[in-house]
Amino acid sequence: MHTLFFDLQQLRLRRHEKRLTELLQQDEGEKARLEEEAIKRSKAVDGAILGKYSIWRRDENENSDSLVRLIRDQVIMARAYIGVAQARNNQRLLRDLRIRLRDSERVVGDATIDAELPRSAPDKIRAMGQVLAKARQQNYDCNSLVKGLRAMLHGAEDYARSLRKQSAFLSQLAAKTMPKGLHCLSLRLNVQYHVLPPDERQFPNREKLEDDDLYHYALFSDNVLAAAVVVNSTVLHAEEPDKHVFHLVTDRLNFGAMKMWFLDNPPGNATIHVQNIDDFTWLNSSYCPVLRQLESAAMKDYYFKPDQTTSVTSGTSNLKYRNPKYLSMLNHLRFYLPEVFPRLSKILFLDDDIVVQKDLTPLWSVDLHGKVNGAVETCGASFHRFDKYLNFSNPHIARNFDPNACGWAYGMNIFDLEEWKKRDITGIYHKWQTMNKDRTLWKLGTLPPGLITFYNLTYPLDKSWHVLGLGYNPGVDPEEIDAAAVVHYNGNLKPWLEIGLSRFKGYWSRYVKYDHPYLQECNIQ
Repeated sequence: MHTLFFDLQQLRLRRHEKRLTELLQQDEGEKARLEEEAIKRSKAVDGAILGKYSIWRRDENENSDSLVRLIRDQVIMARAYIGVAQARNNQRLLRDLRIRLRDSERVVGDATIDAELPRSAPDKIRAMGQVLAKARQQNYDCNSLVKGLRAMLHGAEDYARSLRKQSAFLSQLAAKTMPKGLHCLSLRLNVQYHVLPPDERQFPNREKLEDDDLYHYALFSDNVLAAAVVVNSTVLHAEEPDKHVFHLVTDRLNFGAMKMWFLDNPPGNATIHVQNIDDFTWLNSSYCPVLRQLESAAMKDYYFKPDQTTSVTSGTSNLKYRNPKYLSMLNHLRFYLPEVFPRLSKILFLDDDIVVQKDLTPLWSVDLHGKVNGAVETCGASFHRFDKYLNFSNPHIARNFDPNACGWAYGMNIFDLEEWKKRDITGIYHKWQTMNKDRTLWKLGTLPPGLITFYNLTYPLDKSWHVLGLGYNPGVDPEEIDAAAVVHYNGNLKPWLEIGLSRFKGYWSRYVKYDHPYLQECNIQ
């Protein structure tokens, strides 16, 4: 009886072990499915080359990337098997995998489409496929492979995060710098200007500067080439260029260069006026809160303290808000338009990173319905609303503004200066700028105080007047760009920088006089 009981127990145990083995085999088979497909792709490479590649559809066009993806897939599998081979001390297989891995990495390089691969690519794919097949036969251990792939995935994610952080840092850094060619251009123009006799330094048509029946533009910039593109593109599309007057304000360093460029390259029949911001004696720290703040010890520490961390590891937000443009009064002069142009009733404000593609004169006929600022709104869904720019945890902000209010864009704005003076817009700006001396209401910049100052005083223009995003968003719709009156390179990727988006540079570069001797001598191309 005891023997019978023991036999039954052994039988149950064997059945249990058999069932467990079957389940494990099913699990292992499911886990191996993706690997099987990768090996099949390697073995089927001849078919791929002949257009019979069935695992991944091969695109029959010049931009096909099926072989590039296959090589990168093989590289991933090879690295995983290298880890398994090392764990099992299989030196021969380890050597073969490393050799083929090196060959594959050299072949694929930076290629993104099959046409960029060398002619030896098919042979390298076949060789790698054979080694991977051998690796699978000798070192098939799904759990080990999964662990290796998981470790590679985590490592790749960490590396990708690091690269994104580094890219953002370098983008901010590049946006802060002036290209060597633009610096060269400014120096050459300055030298030429200062050798001119005084009577040759004046622009014609001075009587038009305060003629309120003409179309007046305000452009504040220290970038000669960018300002030239704005003026050239505007004049080219103007129906009556002789009625357009451009008021350029720049700083002391670029005053001579800016004047010399337009003296030497007058924009047709349009009128040009260039001023030096340092000549505005009324613009001083006793009147202007932002100047007082820029001169304060706290602000100087914020920008210039030696131990400030502005490295990749410290993130990009600190570097972004330490951009020198926030120290320039050219950036804040937009809040003093009636003081700069006391005899004008309307003016069109333009940033220097825009291109004009249509006649802008109809903007002077837009009825602003008692508002001060005509601008294109930028909100869509939850984006670019007030809570993106302002600190609604501050009670002053929370009490006075709607967090869901729609934002709008600087860059192309029609301002009613008569209404501005009636509503004391500059006084409103001063009030809020003074309250933000510790930067608790918003961070630095001019858009947040602009949203506050012109709250409920902005009239929305049709979106076709002003299309934004060409300085950061590669996905801007080309049809929207072509239909726009003004396109705006807002963001870090300015068209005059090497990091600018190449697909959008043509809209800007067509208005640059690349045949000018100074541009050629300064290697601006």
